[in-house]
Amino acid sequence: MRRRSIATTLAALALGAMLAATFHQEVAPKLGIPDIAAPPAAGPGGTPQAAVPTDPCSPAIAGLTPRQQLAQLIQVGVKPENADDALAVVNAEQVGGIFIGGDAPGLLTGGALALVRAASKLPITVSVDDEGGRVQRIDELEGNLPSARALVAANTPEQVRELAKTRGAQLRARGVTMDLAPVVDTSSQPDDTVIGDRSWSDDPVVARKYAEAFAAGLRDSGVQAVLKHFPGHGGASGDSHQGLVTTAPLAALKAKDLIPYQDIKTYGKVAVMVGHLDVPDLTAGQPATLSPAAYQLLRKDYAFDGLVMTDDLGAMKAVTNLVDLPEAVRTALAAGADVALWSTGGRVGEVLDGLEKAVADGGLPKDRVAEALHRVLRSKGLC
Repeated sequence: MRRRSIATTLAALALGAMLAATFHQEVAPKLGIPDIAAPPAAGPGGTPQAAVPTDPCSPAIAGLTPRQQLAQLIQVGVKPENADDALAVVNAEQVGGIFIGGDAPGLLTGGALALVRAASKLPITVSVDDEGGRVQRIDELEGNLPSARALVAANTPEQVRELAKTRGAQLRARGVTMDLAPVVDTSSQPDDTVIGDRSWSDDPVVARKYAEAFAAGLRDSGVQAVLKHFPGHGGASGDSHQGLVTTAPLAALKAKDLIPYQDIKTYGKVAVMVGHLDVPDLTAGQPATLSPAAYQLLRKDYAFDGLVMTDDLGAMKAVTNLVDLPEAVRTALAAGADVALWSTGGRVGEVLDGLEKAVADGGLPKDRVAEALHRVLRSKGLC
């Protein structure tokens, strides 16, 4: 009896190990779950080993096809007049996010975004760039928000946090979940230059203090803040809307422009937007959005493990002069971005076709997709 019991137990353990191996080799990759070798059921002397923790993102991932997993990594511009354009792209491809630009407020009124949310399998990110001053999206609906430079001149950081909390509540009530703000670039340029009055201050300590307050106010209202434009646009030459922009060397950026990114965890839950900036001794003539070295700088030197997204890949000549949209998206994601943004809309199917091909041929590593997907899902509170 004892021999038979031991044999039966060993057979069961062998079968369990075989099934676990089958899951990790065949089933898990289809769900987008990184392959984790199944541990032995017991160690020397029959001592049970610690179980591999269950991936909390698995339930969300399991409901998506491989193409829809890739679609979670893109944020695409939609027409702001009504819900038609947004509904079409969500129904067709289940994109992870939409960006509402322009000044037509139709999509932000009358509960139009509720239709879009209902069409999405997972919570959809709805973003606007509402910084204040020259860059705002709900001023026609909720009133003017002064520029960062004007806010510093008249308010304490605590007051700015309250103003951002109020603005965030207005955005959230209209269905917005992410604000592509605050700018953390340092600048003393005239107000109407590319950064100008969008900057809180030329002093990085002041810029950090006010940007952190603005981000906290948005967070208080349930809106995700996005710090931009890493690694620092304030002192760069030119406008990335018009062409590639060159910054000072990396050492100079670390001495000033990158100071607002130090101890980044103290901002709380924020995302970071990487700008189309060429850092001479870092990105080798590429925009930072397409450069692995730029993402490594943010991840390793500044210890940021949150969501990282690109600046607009579809409407800014710093990128469009160099590479077509599908390749820009692939390159950015492979380099280290978690979300690729383009405001111009369209071409979603073409982009996803390219990403599927890139995953198949190794141009977009599967572990990079899994890493980005997990960050996107965590940013949505799904795991």
